[in-house]
Amino acid sequence: MTPGLVSVSRSGTESLPDEPHYAASMMKVPVLVALYRAADAGTLDLDAPVPVVNDFASATGARFACDPGYDNEHLVWDRLGATAPVRWLARRMIGASSNLATNLLLAVVGLPAVASAWLSVGATRSGTGRGIEDRAAEAAGITNTVTAADLRRLFGGIAAGTVASGRSCTEMLDVLTAHDQRADLALGVPAGVRVAYKSGWVEGVRHSAGVVLPPDAPPYVVAVCTTGVPDAVAVITRVSRIAWEERL
Repeated sequence: MTPGLVSVSRSGTESLPDEPHYAASMMKVPVLVALYRAADAGTLDLDAPVPVVNDFASATGARFACDPGYDNEHLVWDRLGATAPVRWLARRMIGASSNLATNLLLAVVGLPAVASAWLSVGATRSGTGRGIEDRAAEAAGITNTVTAADLRRLFGGIAAGTVASGRSCTEMLDVLTAHDQRADLALGVPAGVRVAYKSGWVEGVRHSAGVVLPPDAPPYVVAVCTTGVPDAVAVITRVSRIAWEERL
């Protein structure tokens, strides 16, 4: 097992880091990057209000809505019928993994901008084809995929300040640090160590990737993707712990 970059297949054995997996909530990270790249380009105001609605355009051209019971977050739903700033929605999308916030922001920035974010870091086998709960697109074979290698590229670009402006990358690291609770990668490092990360899971799938910022060593990126692994949380935490122990 190579510390920092692991992909685990359905058989539970280590596989190539460029093996595609269903993205789950990891698709929220390129949406975040696309938002800040648009802000850098002057085409998006991060403080602009967004109407909080539950009606979205499917990638197929139809319409769909989110199920509140399928979401991990309630503060965005509390604003239904009102508005919320882009910047606030971005923090709820990452820190609380809000599905509603994700679809609202995806509608603001657009799928082409998210594809551009992936391309900007040289991603080879990852892509964002639809919003969350877009069942019509899912039935049509349109999906969201990630690889451990591409997630390392994406988080590496944020850490290095190359995927967007230095100011935007610094703020994205802050957003990725501000979680409602520590999990996965964060459990593999001592309490108090800053970890800018995102995890994603659905039944049978669990991923986690991020930037660890030790006080005694340079920042480093860890990316772990798992599919069909019963003890996925333990695997992710173990990889993170190994990477921490080898940081110096």
